[in-house]
Amino acid sequence: MSDDTGQIDIHGATCVVETRGAGRDILYLSSGMWFADESAFIGKLAELGRVTAPVAPGFCPGAVDARMNNVDDIAYLWLDLIDELKLKDVLLVGASFGGWVAAEMAVKSCKSIAGVALIDPVGIKVGDRYARDIADLYGLPEREILRRAYVDPSVFASDVKSISDAELARRARARESIARYGWSPFLHDPKLAGRLRRVTAPTLVLWGAKDGVASPDYGRAYAARVKGSTFAEIAGAGHFPQVEKPAETLAALASFSGAHRAAAY
Repeated sequence: MSDDTGQIDIHGATCVVETRGAGRDILYLSSGMWFADESAFIGKLAELGRVTAPVAPGFCPGAVDARMNNVDDIAYLWLDLIDELKLKDVLLVGASFGGWVAAEMAVKSCKSIAGVALIDPVGIKVGDRYARDIADLYGLPEREILRRAYVDPSVFASDVKSISDAELARRARARESIARYGWSPFLHDPKLAGRLRRVTAPTLVLWGAKDGVASPDYGRAYAARVKGSTFAEIAGAGHFPQVEKPAETLAALASFSGAHRAAAY
């Protein structure tokens, strides 16, 4: 099958879907964060199988669908996408905000999901009401956000003079959409932590050892709520190990993928 990027309509909701590679079905849900570029990693991930990488309404160009205003809406949309594209034995991979969406999908149905890999996901509350589990991405200066997100902030180009109009538009839409879907309560679903026990697919929780957006302790608390899950750190990486340490992240996913696949290709 050839690589492709195009629009798809799912029950009246229009989204952009990129497909890369061949082999077992991999659904990749990107971080959605405006200060991360995961395009290169999607290409790397295609070494493991046929990657489907959708972009949720609001994050892609075009009018915002007024019906889409909750993370649940995206989770159900991508479950419908799995059915629409007839994906099978799916390796579901989600990072940061995309990891939150992946977790919401997994608690609803793992019917077509062979394994779940969460990379520094947000989405739950683990501390008390006075504890900040996730850094205030809208209140902190950009320099501080990048310092918390990356061990080496230079991997993310922030010089607006050298950025294309398309990339600037992507960042603006991402910043707006993260707020749309995850503003109140901030980047979590109060009910998700208690529902993670419903995840029936084998689960891997990967975490950047130097993550300053959501700490590895937050990641361990996340993994502890998914029965039988495995927690692993990626050394030398912050909130986006797939960006800073793509080879190490890919190796961890390859090992997990090889151990949890229901069909031979």
